[in-house]
Amino acid sequence: MSMLKSSVGRKVIMAVTGLILILFITGHVLGNMSLYAGPDGINAYAVHLRDLGPLLWVVRLVMLVVFVAHIWLGISLTLENRSARPVSYTQKVNQKTSFAAETMIVSGLVILVFVVYHLLNFTLHAVGVPAGTGELMDAAGRFDVYTMVVTSFKQVKLNVLLYVVGMVALFLHVSHGFQSWIQTLGWNNTRTLPAFTKVSKLYAFVVALAYISIPILALAILKA
Repeated sequence: MSMLKSSVGRKVIMAVTGLILILFITGHVLGNMSLYAGPDGINAYAVHLRDLGPLLWVVRLVMLVVFVAHIWLGISLTLENRSARPVSYTQKVNQKTSFAAETMIVSGLVILVFVVYHLLNFTLHAVGVPAGTGELMDAAGRFDVYTMVVTSFKQVKLNVLLYVVGMVALFLHVSHGFQSWIQTLGWNNTRTLPAFTKVSKLYAFVVALAYISIPILALAILKA
């Protein structure tokens, strides 16, 4: 575990875990888009996931480890950077940096809170799910994910608020993080940096917009 002993090694591990998380949120949002296909689409998708059986839990466990490692590394590196400059500057000179870059630790913690709530909400049905909707079955005998999700957004407005706030934080975090892992792994240079910066922001915007469209769609169009 020599990589964990150096800041460079921890940055590389953080970049790799960040890439894995980016791949996960991409796959996750594509799966969530099945809501646009109506009850049969999202309910069939849910059955497909459950049919993975133990493999699904292996993936969940791996993602949990990756997520926790990414958070720990982020906090560790942030505290290390701050402790390296214990004395405040007499006159602070603001270098050119983005709001997303300056608030990475904040957006990361907001995402952590959102993920915990999201799991309690739509996975464990412990909070924010109207009574009875967590056990509904559709005409095909499948768990009615469609009704649970739509009803939860329609009847519990806190779900919508937290979802939107969480996705704004995701946009900020990913818009900087996407280009950051590329740069950390040495796949970037001063010539390609502007292009990667634009791609990073575009990717983050599309993903966040796709996620936010789900509660908006539930509120404005869909019927439970």
